[in-house]
Amino acid sequence: MIIEDLALQFTPGLGVKGTAHLLELFGTAERIFAASKEELVERAELRPAVADELVRHSGFSAAERELRHCERNRIRILTSTDAEYPSLLREIPDYPHVLFVQGDTEALAERTLAMVGTRTSSPYGQNVCKNLVEELSERIPRLKIISGLAFGIDAAAHRAAIEFGIKTVAVLANPLPEITPIQHTDLAREILRTGGALVSELNSQTKLKGVHYLTRNRLIAGLAAGCIVVESPAGGGSLATADYADAYHRAVMAVPGRISDRNSLGTNHLIRTRKAQLIASAEDIIRELMWDFGEDPTTFRAKPSTPELTRDEEGLLGCFRTSDPLSVENLRELTGLDTGELTALLIGLELSGAVRQLPGNRYMKL
Repeated sequence: MIIEDLALQFTPGLGVKGTAHLLELFGTAERIFAASKEELVERAELRPAVADELVRHSGFSAAERELRHCERNRIRILTSTDAEYPSLLREIPDYPHVLFVQGDTEALAERTLAMVGTRTSSPYGQNVCKNLVEELSERIPRLKIISGLAFGIDAAAHRAAIEFGIKTVAVLANPLPEITPIQHTDLAREILRTGGALVSELNSQTKLKGVHYLTRNRLIAGLAAGCIVVESPAGGGSLATADYADAYHRAVMAVPGRISDRNSLGTNHLIRTRKAQLIASAEDIIRELMWDFGEDPTTFRAKPSTPELTRDEEGLLGCFRTSDPLSVENLRELTGLDTGELTALLIGLELSGAVRQLPGNRYMKL
């Protein structure tokens, strides 16, 4: 039930990580609210005051108001237990249980790449951003560009994606259906018109105090297989996105610039400290993410036939039900195997050409 899922967000003292912890223990929002105070305190180790709020269903009235708001504004509510919830985002430890989405939820899946940078971008940064997206559009089918709809590089990434026929997703630091900055309202409409999506984790009753931009950046990093910082000064907010991507074991990439340029201090530092891979072309991005395609951009490169697998290898391969990558942690939970056994089977599947390892200790079925 959506009401229970929303009510978790409105329960005082719970928070994002607390919600994730309860879902891991109980499985669904309904089971959380059906639990007794003793279960919540002893099994889930919640503070008694928070357990009381859950038992009293204190978040339900606000959840009902939020549901009506979403219905009025045609906002889709995705929960982490929904099949359409982005699988990459579900992997991060502080994933939001509820996402508010306008547009096509399919834009949150497939091959997602974050492109971020400074709000005061230079012509160099704008051109690099556009050229990279154009090259990627010719090489990578079903690519999605993720960014934050801010001025500068974010907007350049969204506009380049639209120009070259790539769906793009804007992650907002404000509740939908409002658009921030308001100057990008037309750009947001164009994102929706071309099959993209607008996403926020914030409900309409959130009090905005300018503190949500950094937490928004974790969603940009969490939604993407890799993150490219195109331009950034030494203390730019896009460096926070790179930090999140690194912490989530996602590929971090950066575009180099002249050592005298303020907008290149951050990107050059990422490269110098080996926190980011130097990116100068779409080929560099494809190689870093192992998005290895043949000359025809609509098909994968032809692979040799898969050798006969063992029964255990076939069982592990059966865990890959879609084209989405799975982490070693996911596979360990699905199979119940210890790390040594799982690693041996994954090596066998790699050698047979059945799976490929991706950055962040994740694997994709071929």
